[in-house]
Amino acid sequence: MSEAESPGAAPAREYVRFDSEAGFQAAVERLLAQDGRELRIFDPDLAALRLERRARVEALERFLRASRARRLYVAVHDTAHLTRRCARMMDLVARFSHAIRIHRTLEEIRHAQDAFLVLDAAHYVRRPAAAYFRGAAGFHDETEALAMRARFLEIWAASEPGVSATATGL
Repeated sequence: MSEAESPGAAPAREYVRFDSEAGFQAAVERLLAQDGRELRIFDPDLAALRLERRARVEALERFLRASRARRLYVAVHDTAHLTRRCARMMDLVARFSHAIRIHRTLEEIRHAQDAFLVLDAAHYVRRPAAAYFRGAAGFHDETEALAMRARFLEIWAASEPGVSATATGL
């Protein structure tokens, strides 16, 4: 029995490319099905994540309900799509206000046009240009996921609260 096949061995690193919206959506669904504690999302406007769809919001809700310790951090350039078109997601934000934080980037980093999701420091889905559905997903890839987590933290540091659970921001 090889080391990779032995009981208790870490799962093999997997890299998956996609070049269509269907491929991207499948990669996101697979990422959301993984075990993890912190999901971090950076996207210019969140439109590609289809947060207006019931199935996607239900997947995020399952992720959050799996443990009280789970957290969702989102950084966006523009919150308009989220607040105007994603009523189900805004309801989730209200119901899980203890676990969801959504920030809007400061002007100084609005030139960033990639998009990614990173789960802990193990799994990711990345599109180098958010305007296109071409990119890659990595599973059990701590090297790349850790680098993406660090990039997210830099973006987060250059952002401010952008969406609150209530209209008054309380």
